[in-house]
Amino acid sequence: MAEFFTISVLVATVASGVRLATPYLLAGLGETLGQRSGVLNLGVEGVMLLGGYAAYYLTFRTGVPLWGVLAGLIVGAIMGLVYAFITVTLRAEQGISGIGIFLFGLGFSDLLFQKQVGTPRTIKGFGNWKVPLLGDIPKIGEMFFQHSLLIYVAFILVPLMALLINKTDFGLKVRAVGETPEAADSLGVSVARVRYATIIIANTLAGLAGAALTINLHIFQSNITNGQGFIAVALVYFGAWRPTGVMLGSLLFGLVSATVLQWRTLGIVSGAVSSLTAMAPAVITILALVIISRRVGAPTALTRPFERGH
Repeated sequence: MAEFFTISVLVATVASGVRLATPYLLAGLGETLGQRSGVLNLGVEGVMLLGGYAAYYLTFRTGVPLWGVLAGLIVGAIMGLVYAFITVTLRAEQGISGIGIFLFGLGFSDLLFQKQVGTPRTIKGFGNWKVPLLGDIPKIGEMFFQHSLLIYVAFILVPLMALLINKTDFGLKVRAVGETPEAADSLGVSVARVRYATIIIANTLAGLAGAALTINLHIFQSNITNGQGFIAVALVYFGAWRPTGVMLGSLLFGLVSATVLQWRTLGIVSGAVSSLTAMAPAVITILALVIISRRVGAPTALTRPFERGH
C-alpha cells in the first residue's frame, strides 16, 4: 500500500481519474438538461454505444479523430430526435422507451462492429495538449492541465450548461416545463418544442460522451460503455440536477475507479479482493444517491407526459 502514496503514483491516479470522469460528465450534463424539462432517458447507454461506434469507425477509416467526434454528435442528435418523437409526440412511457433505446444501441453497435471491423483495432486519438502556464505548474499541471481536447470540452461545458439553465430565457422555459408544464403552456410556452430541444441536446452530448470514450481509449469493442450511461443517469440525481453537482459526482466516480485500477496494477489487491474493490465506485454512487435523494426533490413533471387539456 505504501507505494500507492508516492507523489508520482498519486499524480498519475488523479490524472487518470479526470480522464475516466469525462464520459460520465458529458452524458450527465446532457441528461441534466433533459430531466430539468421533465424527460428521463434510460437509453443514454445505448446512445453512447452508437455514438462511440460511429466515432470509432469514422476515425478508423479516415485517421482524423475530429471527423469521428462529428459523427458521434450527429448520431446522438438523430437518436435524440427519435427519442423525442417517441416520448413527446407519441407520449410513450419514458422508462420503457429508454430501455428500448438502450437495447437497440447495444445490439446495433455490436452488429455494425462485427460486420464492418470484426476484431478490435486501435485508432488515432487527439493526444494531450498542455494548457499554457497552467500546464507548467508542478504536479497540478500534470493532473489537470495536460489532457486531450475532449476532456477540456467536457469541463468547459459545466459552467456553460449552468449558465444556459439558470441565466437564459430558454433555461427559464426548461425549468418551467419540468416543474409545471400546464402553467408554462398557459403562458404560451410550447412544451413539446422545449422538450424536443432538450432531448436532442441531451442525446447529442451522450453521443459525444461515447465518442470521447472510444477516441480516448483508441478502441471499440462490444458493450465498451459497461454501464457508464446508467451511472451518468444516476449522477444526475447525485448532483441534484445541477451541472456542478454532476461534475463533482463524475470526478468522485472517476477518481475511485482510477484508484481501484491503480491498486490492481500495483498488486495491492488481487483475486476475489480485486473483484470486490472493483464494486467500490458503484457502492459509493448508491450510498450517495440514498443520502441525497432524501434531501433534494426531482423536477415535479419528471417522467410525466404532457397533453394539453389533461
